[in-house]
Amino acid sequence: MAGMATHLITGAGSGIGAAVARRLHERGDELILLARDAGRAKELAARYPGARTLVGDLADPDRLSWAFDKQPMPDHLDSLLHIAGIVDLGPIGELRPKTWHQQLNVNLIAPAEITRHLLPQLRASRGHVVFVNSGAGLNAHAEWGAYAASKHGLKALADSLRHEEHANGVRVTSVYPGRTASPMQAKVHSQEGKEYDPSRFIDPESVATTIVMAIDLPADAEVNDLTVRPGK
Repeated sequence: MAGMATHLITGAGSGIGAAVARRLHERGDELILLARDAGRAKELAARYPGARTLVGDLADPDRLSWAFDKQPMPDHLDSLLHIAGIVDLGPIGELRPKTWHQQLNVNLIAPAEITRHLLPQLRASRGHVVFVNSGAGLNAHAEWGAYAASKHGLKALADSLRHEEHANGVRVTSVYPGRTASPMQAKVHSQEGKEYDPSRFIDPESVATTIVMAIDLPADAEVNDLTVRPGK
């Protein structure tokens, strides 16, 4: 997908999303950045001059339709990059419905709803949907139940979408990073009661490299699933 492609990115504020947004912005692609509110949209627009913003709160997917109806939606889109996510650890025996709902809303239901709204544009461009999943989308460990459930669901969403949209030329990629040095990882370590040393984990730039590679592949090839593990 070389040259002036248009990408919609969630999670461009930090971590992997920021690395991907910076990479695509620097090479001159068009960016549409989803922000949770107007203040955040203003920050992102200042950080990436020329980028457009779209406001919608992933934590409240039931209202995304309403929010999108109030704003101009992109008429052309080459890729939709679902990178935003939240994590909240805890044993199954203690997790309340609110914790489940929060992670399922942001990590699974909102990506499904955003995809639904943008599928016509993606079909028209024979575009690409990338879901940044997690190692937890393949294996669930103690105290990761709610997060892992949301990410296992995201794998199912991506797999179903790939089968449904293959005939329309829409490519679908799931990326499963291991632990990546990011604000989310700092929060996980705080919840685990461990000291956080970012040098022990994958640099977000390395994950960004794999995502950009996947969307830049010629149309005769599609990366379905890509697992990225720490190299040290």
